[in-house]
Amino acid sequence: MICSDHHSSCFVRVVLDVPLDAHFDYCWVKHAAQDVMPTVGQLVRVPFGKRNMTGLVIAVSETTDVPTDRMREVASQCPVPPLPQEWMDLCHFAATYYHRPLGEVAIPCLPKPLRAEKVPTLDRAYAALEKEQSAMVREASATVRPELNPDQEESVQAIGRASGFAPLLLHGVTGSGKTEVYLRAAEEILARHEEATVMILVPEISLTPQLEERIRSRFPGICMAILHSRMSEGERLKNWLSAHTGNARILLGTRMAVMASTPRLDMIIVDEEHDPSYRQQEGLRYSARDLAVWRAWQLRVPVVLGSATPSLESWHHTLSGQYCRRVLPVRAVPDAVLPDVRLVDISRDKGQAGFSLYLLQAIRLRLERGQQSLLFINRRGYAPVLVCDSCGWVSACARCSAYMVFHKAQDRLRCHHCGLERFIPHACPDCGNMDIKPLGRGTQRMEESLQALFPSSRILRIDADSTRRKGSLQSALDQVHRGQIDILVGTQMIAKGHDFRNLTLVGVVSPDNALFSHDYRASERLFAQLMQVGGRAGRRAQENGSEVIIQTRYPHHPLFQAVLSHNYEAFAGRLLAERQESGLPPFIHQALLCAEARKLDDALAFLQSAAAYGKTCDGLIMNEPVPMALVRISNRERAQLLVESASRSTLQAFLKDWTIHLRHTKTKVRWHLEVDPLSI
Repeated sequence: MICSDHHSSCFVRVVLDVPLDAHFDYCWVKHAAQDVMPTVGQLVRVPFGKRNMTGLVIAVSETTDVPTDRMREVASQCPVPPLPQEWMDLCHFAATYYHRPLGEVAIPCLPKPLRAEKVPTLDRAYAALEKEQSAMVREASATVRPELNPDQEESVQAIGRASGFAPLLLHGVTGSGKTEVYLRAAEEILARHEEATVMILVPEISLTPQLEERIRSRFPGICMAILHSRMSEGERLKNWLSAHTGNARILLGTRMAVMASTPRLDMIIVDEEHDPSYRQQEGLRYSARDLAVWRAWQLRVPVVLGSATPSLESWHHTLSGQYCRRVLPVRAVPDAVLPDVRLVDISRDKGQAGFSLYLLQAIRLRLERGQQSLLFINRRGYAPVLVCDSCGWVSACARCSAYMVFHKAQDRLRCHHCGLERFIPHACPDCGNMDIKPLGRGTQRMEESLQALFPSSRILRIDADSTRRKGSLQSALDQVHRGQIDILVGTQMIAKGHDFRNLTLVGVVSPDNALFSHDYRASERLFAQLMQVGGRAGRRAQENGSEVIIQTRYPHHPLFQAVLSHNYEAFAGRLLAERQESGLPPFIHQALLCAEARKLDDALAFLQSAAAYGKTCDGLIMNEPVPMALVRISNRERAQLLVESASRSTLQAFLKDWTIHLRHTKTKVRWHLEVDPLSI
C-alpha cells in the first residue's frame, strides 16, 4: 500500500533479512488499528516486493528522502515488546565484525513464527509462560549442594569478586567440578538482584538435558529458558519470549542462545569454550564464544570460560594477562583420580575386528566387574567406503569430491556432505565383480563387531544416525545412567560433558587420521577430543582403577605422549611456539574468502580478481587463491583466498572496503567471507 496520509504519520527506517547492505524507509500512519508511535527496536511487518516481511525498526524520523510515489506503509507491528538497545548494539557489532548486512544478522535470530508470512497471535505462547511460572512457584525446595573443595571455593570467590567486565578462564581437569562452580557463581549473581539473568552456553544439544535437570533441581523457583535448534518452533518461540520479556532468569542453550534478547544480563558462562561447535558454519559465520566475550564487555559483566583443554586463543589471553585464570587441578569427588592412559601399538597388537587384544581383554574385565565401557570413534556409518578389490572401484559421490559412506542398517550409501543416497550395488558397477567389500570402520560396524564378540552384553550406539528422532538421545543417555548398558559406542556426541558414574574404561579406536590433516588446528582438536573422552572414565572413586586405551600406530608421537601424562600446559606451550614461528593464529589475524561455481576456473578467476584489489594494501598478506580441500560439493566447485594481517584493525578496515567492492562486482559466482576461520 502506498502511503497516503502524511499529515498523521512519521517514517521508520527498517532492515530486512535480504542480501542487501541497506535499510528501507516506510510510512507509519497513525490510525485506529495502529494508534501508538513506533520505537527503535520494534518488529514490524512491511511489504517488500510481492510479499510481507518482518523488519526491525532502527530509526524513526519526521522526514525521508524516499519520493512520495514510492513510499509504502507499514502493514502492522509484531505483537512483542521492542528489542532492547543492548541487543541492537550486539547485532550491529556482529554485522560490522563479520561483514554481513544488519538485517541478515538480526532477523534470523528471531523465532521462525515471528518471521512467517503471517505472524500468528502469541496468546498461546504467553499462556504457556504463565503456566510454567505458576509451576515454578509450586515446585519443591532446592536440592542439597555438594561440598566444594578449596580450589572450587577459590574459583567461586574469584568470580564473585569480579567487578564489571572480567573474563575468567576456568581451567579444570575433567571431572573437577566446573559445573558446580558455574552454579554457585550463578546462585550468588541471582541472589544479588531480583531481575538478574545468567546465560549458560554449551556446545552440543546433547549436553542440555543433563544440565537443565541439574539447574532446575538447584533453582526450583526460578524460570529457565532453553534455546537450541532441535526444539519445535512453538517451544523455541515460548522460550525466546521468556528470555525477551525477562520472565526467565537463567538462559541455557547452544550457540544460538548468545544472540537471544534479554532485558538484563548479569553473567555469561561458556562451558567447553574450546569446542568448534560454537562456530556457526552457514549464514552469519560467527563464534558464539567470541560474541559472548564481547557481550560481557558491552554490558560490563563477568564472563566465565570453562574447559579442561582451553582453546589456544584463550590460553594465549591468559598468558598475556587479558584473562584471569583459575585452576581446578583435581577431581571434585574425593578419592576419584584421573584415569590411567595406555597407548597400544596396533602395528604389533593387531587383535581382531579392529580391536587390539589388550582392549578386548579390558572390556571383558569390565563386564566381569559389572562396570561400563565406552568405545569412541569419530566416524558414523558402517564403513567410510565400499571398494572392489578386482578393479579398484570405490563408492565415490557423483556430486562431491568425497566418498559415500556405507550405512548397512538402511542398505544405503550416503554422502555426509550433500545428502545424496544410493542403494548398495549388488556387484561392482565397473567390472561386475560380486565381491565388493566395506573398507574401514564406523560406529555401526563397531557395534556389529562388539555384538559378535560379546553376545550377552548390552550394547548401545549413540551418533547422529541413532538419535534422529525427538527424545531418542535423552532416552539413550538415560539407559546409560540407569546402568542398563554395558558397552557404549559413540562419536563426539558423548565425548564431553556427560557424567557416567559406572564407566571405568574408554577405548579410542582410530585417532591417527588427524595426525596427517592439512588443517593446522587438527592436532589441537585431536588432543582436546582425547582428553575430553578420556575424562568420561573414573569420575567416581572406584575400588579398581579406570583406564583409557588409545589404539595407534604412532605411540611415540608428542601428542599422544602429552595425553599420556595429562599435560595440557606442555602441549599448549609447544603448539603456541609452533604457531608463533609459523605466523599462525593467535599471533596473526585471518579472513577467508570462499567462492563456488559450476566450474573451478570461474571460482578461481573471481578470487584472482578479488585478490588484485588488495595487492597494494599495506600490512596485509594476500595469499594465492587455491581449490578447497573438499573441492566439490553438490556439483559446485569451491576455492578459497586467505587474507592475513598482524593487526586486527588493519584487517578489519580492509575487509570493510573489500566487501563493498565485492558486492558491486557483477558475477554469477557465489561467495562468502569468514572472519577468524576455524580451518583453512
